[in-house]
Amino acid sequence: MTLFNLTGKVALLTGASKGMGLAMAKALAEHGATVVISARKQDQLDAAAAEINALGKGKAFGVACNVGYKEQLQALVDKTHELAGKIDIVIGNAGVNPYYGPTSEIPDDAYQKTMNANVQSNLWLAQMVAPDMVEKGAGSMAFTSSIGAFKPSVMLGTYGMSKLALIGLVRNLAAEFGPKGIRFNAICPGLVKTEFARELWDNPEVENRIKNEIPLRRLGEAEDFAGLAVFLASDASRYMTGQALTVCGGSNMWT
Repeated sequence: MTLFNLTGKVALLTGASKGMGLAMAKALAEHGATVVISARKQDQLDAAAAEINALGKGKAFGVACNVGYKEQLQALVDKTHELAGKIDIVIGNAGVNPYYGPTSEIPDDAYQKTMNANVQSNLWLAQMVAPDMVEKGAGSMAFTSSIGAFKPSVMLGTYGMSKLALIGLVRNLAAEFGPKGIRFNAICPGLVKTEFARELWDNPEVENRIKNEIPLRRLGEAEDFAGLAVFLASDASRYMTGQALTVCGGSNMWT
């Protein structure tokens, strides 16, 4: 159990009031971490934090933040310091997809919003939290990418571009901060049954078609990412950095 023991650790998660983010936050708390969860709506965060605290393991706090704004991210980091102390673990799970259509036709504002929230915000977060980890000589940051990073798409191409750029960011940060003991990895989900992806699976015919193309014959569930979050946050993955971990039921095997 010591491999996965997070007692005394402080974890900061974005996009964590529901779905994958909440499942990962619960798992970190169950293994002893104090978690600060963030999303845009405080009422949802309060409910999620109460749900985690009811488990009777690690503590949870909810702090509202829109990751697209640098000043709000800095306020989130500052509030985390105030509530819980220096940060050991970051899971950047927040992301957006404001546009569905050809990349060649995307409006400037939708492109900028996508790249800002999915890439730039995670760089900001890394820059803000890295000093805590440098001081300790250890730390883990994981950012949620997507299998969309690995292939083109006529309708979701810009989202995939942003997630590929995020993997590039992870690799560069892993190279830069490795000598300081900080690890960076990317989590690449397949299609997961969350509100964020509802438009892609909320149709019985479509869901059945997609499931039949997945070797494990089911879509992902938020809870499928709980163990991975604990693994990446803990000493169990202490020699892993700069990786893109694909969690997709086998739909996107390496070829």
